Amino acid sequence: MTRKLKKTGLIISLSFLILFLLSATWLLAGGDLLIKNATILTVTGGVITNGDVLVVNGLIKQIGQNLAAPAGVRIIEANGRYLMPGIIDTHTHIALSGTNEGTDAVTPEVTMAEVVNADDTSIFTALSGGVTMVHTMHGSANVIGGTNVVLKLKWGKPSEQLIVKEAYPTLKFALGENVKQSSGTLLPGRPQRYPATRMGANALIRSELLQARDYMAAWDRYEELKKSKNPPANLLPPRKDLRLETLADLLRGKLVARCHGYVATEMLEFLNLSKEFGFKIGAFEHAWEAYKITNELKAAGVGISVFIDSWAYKMEAAEGIAYNAAYCTKKGLLVSINSDSGERIRRLFNEAGKAVKYGLTRDEALKLITINAAKQLGVDRLVGSIEVGKQADLALFSQHPMSAYTRCEMTIIEGEVYFDREALIKERAAASTKKGDLS
Repeated sequence: MTRKLKKTGLIISLSFLILFLLSATWLLAGGDLLIKNATILTVTGGVITNGDVLVVNGLIKQIGQNLAAPAGVRIIEANGRYLMPGIIDTHTHIALSGTNEGTDAVTPEVTMAEVVNADDTSIFTALSGGVTMVHTMHGSANVIGGTNVVLKLKWGKPSEQLIVKEAYPTLKFALGENVKQSSGTLLPGRPQRYPATRMGANALIRSELLQARDYMAAWDRYEELKKSKNPPANLLPPRKDLRLETLADLLRGKLVARCHGYVATEMLEFLNLSKEFGFKIGAFEHAWEAYKITNELKAAGVGISVFIDSWAYKMEAAEGIAYNAAYCTKKGLLVSINSDSGERIRRLFNEAGKAVKYGLTRDEALKLITINAAKQLGVDRLVGSIEVGKQADLALFSQHPMSAYTRCEMTIIEGEVYFDREALIKERAAASTKKGDLS
């Protein structure tokens, strides 16, 4: 009887295992695709007409023409439509359960990676516009905000699987109106919070970095004594301070600064701080007056992440110009176009297309949302262009992405389809029909 029960239990267990494997075939086949007959905008290697892209295990295995699909690999017929690298948004705040820790002007100890919200529908909105990766950031209420996080928009996956660990770890700084208004000076009823002026913001950053420098030196001395031949018997480590620990990592080169700034003079002040303390600036955010200081920015190796033409919406942007992105690109700066929005993110290709009006070629404009953005985030070895060996983050468009009449048909991340317009339309039509039958 016992043997029979054990045998029955084994059969049931095996049956469940087989059913699970059958229902989870996507786990086995995921990441393998062959996209055929596409107009491939490689970004870094020109345009390939009637081209094929073979994806194996989420990586681009082969690019060419008349490629054959291995057995069991899904084939996507592009029929001449345009295949480009997945769009990368270098500045947004989507997929977070919080944006500003505005209770203090200095909060580098907070981290966006701890509040990733994988259920934010803005992720799917972004996918519908061909966006595959975002740099989602602390807000600009604080002079020194928290650490940001780079995400792949893997809709339906747990938050841990969205985080791109290979990207630069970045720390948010902010200058200007947002910081000063958050102090309460311009908002009646709000408690006063230092700083309320530009000089106060600059002084506060310097003060915090000086403390971090001392903190770092104290730990260096401790480690040196600890490793010495005769360490002191009463040797104790310095007190751990999460705020100063983060700023010390900035000074050590483990973090890269991303600074919200509009006005040229403020950006120059922050550049001077980076020289004084030796930290790296990845990019200035918004940077509407960057066109005034291109020489200084280029000499410092600092790029900009900007809107294309939303200038003059507040006093800081009064001297912004629509030619900013194109002009700075021509001057040799690394420029990316961002959304800073959960809605505009779905049409970043339209935003980049506007750069053609302001003097860039289509190829140059396309780089603003692909390889340039990847370089700013430190992931250009992985994504940002269609090259063999890179991750298969791709977007298929009905027409050239710079066309005003195009639309995103399909968005793919690491060889898995996360947005399919045609399939979605059919699914909704079937659901509507079923609802009608029930009524």
